[in-house]
Amino acid sequence: MESIRDKVAIIGTGCTKFGELWDMNYEDMVVDACYEAMQDAGIESKDIQAAWYGTYSQAQGGLPLAHALKLEQLPITRIENACATGGDTVRNAAAFVAAGLYDIVLAVGVDKSKDKGDPQKGGKEFGGGNAALFQGAESQVVFPPFALAAMRYAHHYGLSVEQLKDTLGRIAIKNHRNGALNPKAAFQREITMEQYLNAPPINWPLGLYDCCASVDGAAACIVTTPEIAKHFRDDYVLLKGMGLSIGAKQPRLQSTHDMVHAQETVVASQEAYRMAGIKDPLKELDMAELHDAFTVVELVCYEDLGLAPRGGAPAMVRDGVFEREGALPVNIDGGLKAFGHPGGPTGIKMIYEVCKQMQGKAGKRQLKDVSLAMSHNQGGWAGQYATFVGIYGTRD
Repeated sequence: MESIRDKVAIIGTGCTKFGELWDMNYEDMVVDACYEAMQDAGIESKDIQAAWYGTYSQAQGGLPLAHALKLEQLPITRIENACATGGDTVRNAAAFVAAGLYDIVLAVGVDKSKDKGDPQKGGKEFGGGNAALFQGAESQVVFPPFALAAMRYAHHYGLSVEQLKDTLGRIAIKNHRNGALNPKAAFQREITMEQYLNAPPINWPLGLYDCCASVDGAAACIVTTPEIAKHFRDDYVLLKGMGLSIGAKQPRLQSTHDMVHAQETVVASQEAYRMAGIKDPLKELDMAELHDAFTVVELVCYEDLGLAPRGGAPAMVRDGVFEREGALPVNIDGGLKAFGHPGGPTGIKMIYEVCKQMQGKAGKRQLKDVSLAMSHNQGGWAGQYATFVGIYGTRD
């Protein structure tokens, strides 16, 4: 199997603030994110040769993007792959560049969850109700399997409910602490363990601060070859590896399914690591953006991604391994928990954070010496996932 390592470069990224953007429609958000990405790259819309458009709920293929940016007669493809839509959108754009079919392309994701009427009706346009938050009067359905997965994890590894909640609470507190430093995050405030434990229950044992929010937002990136990237900037970011894995729902048919791992994440990460030449991700990576739609998802993904041994993630959480001052900072932008989760742009906003960190442009949340990073973008629920993993590095 061929590798994409060092064949693709990201030269520009853009991202709207995520949140309840009542005063913006799809086109407004697309324009904001894409023009920021183009300005960051130093290009104009006329330089774009093709585009990929990741969105859950806006139909009509690539037509809305073409109209918003006036990309007349360009090839534009709409991508939808559950909550992994953003990562898969960049994957498709990168593959066409690596194949030599285009020189400079655009990958953009956008979704608008807050203008869709009754979220209790769920459905495709809400990602199946894949998020929940009772911030204000808004509420959404939580997938019951994630609550089941949390209890199954505790049972499988011998944790008490109190130990489970302490672990999940530390993850939520970490991500809110990081998000408080991010002006584009939907929720820019820290929380305490007392607030976490006393928060309203959503789907026991998961409470308010265990669940991300469905919000509005858009994110974009400009993808090209390393040879072309050198003419635009010195600090471009290289794609070192990527993997995509889609489950066939087989675990749901097997009584032996343990519910404490997602094989799709294991497979996607192993493929990405193979391409990037990574042997020990915990030691080699400088940061990671994980798909924390629920705190238990982040917990399990530590182990699925090889960042922690099976059953060992809670101890590492308690030891602060994944804090911003720890061995491997995770979700330094606030993650889905504090940044928010619109759907289509989520995987691309992860890449936005990776690029800003590598370029030293992350402001108050800036880490030191970020040269190798990972994004993990996952959709679905226990028993069937769509998972994208990307590895990114600085210019050699």
